[in-house]
Order: sequence, then structure tokens, then C-alpha cells
Amino acid sequence: MTRVKRGVIANKRRRALLKQTKGFRGGRRSKERMAHDALLHAWSHAFVGRKLKKRTNRGLWQQRIAAGAKENGLSYSKLIGMLHKKNIELDRKVLSEIADKHPEVFKKIIEKVNA
Repeated sequence: MTRVKRGVIANKRRRALLKQTKGFRGGRRSKERMAHDALLHAWSHAFVGRKLKKRTNRGLWQQRIAAGAKENGLSYSKLIGMLHKKNIELDRKVLSEIADKHPEVFKKIIEKVNA
């Protein structure tokens, strides 16, 4: 069997790893083992961050809808309850955009719900 030298593969792997740690501080960007550990932590934080982003955005949407509803004399929970009863299927993201950017349209939605 012929001899296989693995230097090329190892160097490619090392280069790819160090390329991903660009912008890290100290040895975490230049030392292979430290960079690998730093990347493992960074990836786990990034995963958690993607989940947190969804949670915080939903909270923001709820606050915007609640503010728009309060201006029109309704509470958030009553508005959402009435929307469900009337089978108006607008999700919170769209409702918050309407409440924030188009208050006159939001007022018409509330009038439709109250009718």
C-alpha cells in the first residue's frame, strides 16, 4: 500500500478553522486549540441567540398591538380574543406592523372586530 501524507488535509482544516475565528481576540484567533474551543462556544451562543430573537420579537409585536389597542379603547387580550372569535387570521407580526405604520387601517380592523 502506498504512503499517504496528510499534511495538506490537516493544513486545510486548520486554515478553515482559523478563518472562522476572524475578529476574535488574542490567541483565540491564532492558536488552533483555543480557536476551536472559542468556536464551539460561539456556535452554542449563536444557536441560543436565534431562539431568543424569536422570543423578543414576539414580545415587541405584542407591545405594539397593545399600544394600538389602548389608543382605540381596547385591551390586548380582548382584541386578540375578538379576532379569534371573528375568524380574522392576522398574525401578531402583521398586526404590529399595521398598528405601528398604519394606525387608520388598524382602527378599521378594530371597528370590524367590535361590529
